[in-house]
Amino acid sequence: MTYFIVFFLLGLIGGLVAVASNPAPYFAALGLVLAAGAGCGVLVGYGGSFLSLVLFLIYLGGMLVVFAYSAALAAEPFPETWGDRSVVVYILVYMVVLGIVGGYLGGGWYEGSWIVGDGMKEFFVLGGVSGGVAMMYFLGGGMLVVCAWILLLTLFVVLELTRGLGRGSLRAV
Repeated sequence: MTYFIVFFLLGLIGGLVAVASNPAPYFAALGLVLAAGAGCGVLVGYGGSFLSLVLFLIYLGGMLVVFAYSAALAAEPFPETWGDRSVVVYILVYMVVLGIVGGYLGGGWYEGSWIVGDGMKEFFVLGGVSGGVAMMYFLGGGMLVVCAWILLLTLFVVLELTRGLGRGSLRAV
């Protein structure tokens, strides 16, 4: 089980580096999908299967809307790919910085923290999933409003950043 969680954590880091290093929204959206899937895989590894499913569906739905708008407004004829020299340099710099910071700050944190959420389920009345669902419905109303506001704000920020001087997709009008 530990190997799966390490695999998902490496996929999460790889997806975040793919988003941060690529200026084209087409390939950055693929990195976001990879990061969302790997993050939900980590949650499943720790016993939050329902929460990871809900987060994956909501996150991909919100990301799909933002990606559709940004791809429509930032229509580049030849977007930069992951094989271009500038993107490869960014990827290498981000990976080296993450390796240095992780090696400096992460000394010994992994020795006792690999216990899964339902590892001692015979001692609990409710499983981790049912308790998490109850807490999400009980305390999650305010957080739902905050997340909806953040998604709306992110949509406007992405639209403003991708609009440019040529007014995006309205250039032909």
